[in-house]
Amino acid sequence: MGTLSRWERKVESWEQSLLARMLRREPVEILDALRSECDAHTVVCSHSRVVVPNAYEVELSTAVYEKLARRGGQIGQLLADSLARHGERKGYEWAGPLTVRVTVSDDVPNGRYRVTGSPTPNVRADAFTGHGDPVTAPVR
Repeated sequence: MGTLSRWERKVESWEQSLLARMLRREPVEILDALRSECDAHTVVCSHSRVVVPNAYEVELSTAVYEKLARRGGQIGQLLADSLARHGERKGYEWAGPLTVRVTVSDDVPNGRYRVTGSPTPNVRADAFTGHGDPVTAPVR
């Protein structure tokens, strides 16, 4: 089991490195913010059950959104996949289907991005995807 855990950490490290090189630092910072949001809202139900929010919204400033859209259109899926691995590693149980929605907002506090998470039970995972990739089709 230890070998598998080390392998997963190595793959995740490689993915973060690749993202950082391809898309500069923004996606890695956003991923760290997603993980922090997830970790900050854990609900311990028992010694073997920890529930976390399942619906996350990443609001990007127009400049960051345009930069990420130019470099690749799958950032929403990459963020969701990486967050899912983080949850598996920590032993979290999602409050429902895991979703990461990427939107554009001119009202982000740090001028780059804002990440929020909330439990949304009984919502299909594809309810947040709309038509096309969220990074290439901004929600305004």
